[in-house]
Amino acid sequence: KEEEEEEELRQRFMAPPVSGLRELRRRRRELRSRMELLIMETQGEVCRALAALDPGATFAVDTWERKEGGGGISCVLQDGEVFEKAGVNVSVVFGVLSEEAARQMRSRGKSLKAKDGKLPFCAMGVSSVVHPKNPHVPTMHFNYRYFEIEEADGTKQWWFGGGTDLTPTYLNEEDAVHFHKTLKEACDKHDLKLYPKYKKWCDDYFYIKHRDERRGIGGIFFDDVDSPSKEEVFQFVKSCAKAVVPCYVPIVKKHCHDSFTPEEKLWQQLRRGRYVEFNLVYDRGTKFGLLTPGSRIESILMSLPLTARWEYMHTPPESSKEAEILEVLRNPKDWVH
Repeated sequence: KEEEEEEELRQRFMAPPVSGLRELRRRRRELRSRMELLIMETQGEVCRALAALDPGATFAVDTWERKEGGGGISCVLQDGEVFEKAGVNVSVVFGVLSEEAARQMRSRGKSLKAKDGKLPFCAMGVSSVVHPKNPHVPTMHFNYRYFEIEEADGTKQWWFGGGTDLTPTYLNEEDAVHFHKTLKEACDKHDLKLYPKYKKWCDDYFYIKHRDERRGIGGIFFDDVDSPSKEEVFQFVKSCAKAVVPCYVPIVKKHCHDSFTPEEKLWQQLRRGRYVEFNLVYDRGTKFGLLTPGSRIESILMSLPLTARWEYMHTPPESSKEAEILEVLRNPKDWVH
């Protein structure tokens, strides 16, 4: 029976888990193991759902090891009919946190007591960015992660973070409402206060300060969450991860065969440029990854689109479809009330 269960899990994953299936089953009551199983399942679920929308394309599955401890699985689909680039990454890394990375955390209000300047840590998560070819299909990003640090006296600090957000090139109100409602339902199962709180956090986080606009039309975002209890936060993160496919896939299905003009494609490329600006200048995950010794640069920068454009002084005409999306990016809307 045990072998059957293992085989069933293998079928659901894109590759064997970093910690090994036997080890995860042996420690299956521990939250770390349950989280690793959840991110592996989420990766498999999302990859299968995206591959079904783009039958000619396949995910390249790349497993990698980090010599300092741990590793990951990067699944990337490039140049399909529907998706220009879609990546779904899992990483499970552990070892000792550099002073620089620890300082970045401390600046976020975490006081951490290091032993001889060192902090043993474990970080794991699943993250994905999907850049479609058609400008009428929005870009989607999600990430769910767990962090654990052991302080000098042996106490463990832990927290979860994550979110799911949508970046359309053109505004479609119906899609925006569907996306936000699906995420709200996932949050509401746990606490009615969560969606409004994390929706606002998302709008504030994905803010491109130097442009005075948001990266997209938001979704939910949270970080450093360590209450009410480990189990409750884990169950909440699980609900959010399970909402990824239903909040996004119907939108792709609806628009992936829409016709578009060269001008619309050009606008998509310019919006992609903004996406790159946010990720390289402000994104906390990218910064943390670049500061973590032995981290895999290819996986960190997987979020960047295959193509993007920066035109000098480009301003869309007033009351155009392009100006309409900019208005929403400058003044976030409430989509569900």
